Amino acid sequence: MNGMWEPESVEEFWARCRSDLDHLPEEMPEAWAFGATREHADALLELVLDGVKTETAASLWDHETTGEAVPEPGMLNIILDGRGVPRALLETTEVQIVPFGEVSVEHAFTEGEGDRTLEYWRQVHEWFWREYSENPRGFEPDMPVVCERFRLLRVESVT
Repeated sequence: MNGMWEPESVEEFWARCRSDLDHLPEEMPEAWAFGATREHADALLELVLDGVKTETAASLWDHETTGEAVPEPGMLNIILDGRGVPRALLETTEVQIVPFGEVSVEHAFTEGEGDRTLEYWRQVHEWFWREYSENPRGFEPDMPVVCERFRLLRVESVT
C-alpha cells in the first residue's frame, strides 16, 4: 500500500520523530501500511499500537520482485493507517528468513492476528499471498518468508 500519502504529512511526522528521538538519522525511512486494503491496514495498525503485534511477515519473493529492501535490524519504518496518515515509527530488531512451513508458533503468536495460532497464521497468510502477492510465483508451501520483529518507537495520535 505504498504511495497513498501526502509527502508533507509524512515529512512532518518524521521531523517530529527526529525532534523527540535525537538518535534518528536525517534520512527519512520508507512509509508504508500493513495489509492490502484500507480496512486491513487499520486493523493491523491497531494491533501494533495496542502492543499485540510485534512481528510481521513478508514474502521474500515479493521483495525480490519489487526491489524493496529486505528488512534488517536497525531499519526504521513509518507506518501509515488506511488513509495514508503516518501513525507509528517502528524499528526492526530481528529478521529471520524461513520456509513458509517452518514459521514458528512464537512468530504466529507475536503477529497478533486472529486467535494467534500457527494454524490461523498459515491459513491467513497463504490466502493473502495467493490474493495479493507481487511476484509471479504467488504462494508456494516452501516459499521463503521474511519474519521481522520490531519495536514501536513513536505513536502519532489521529487529529
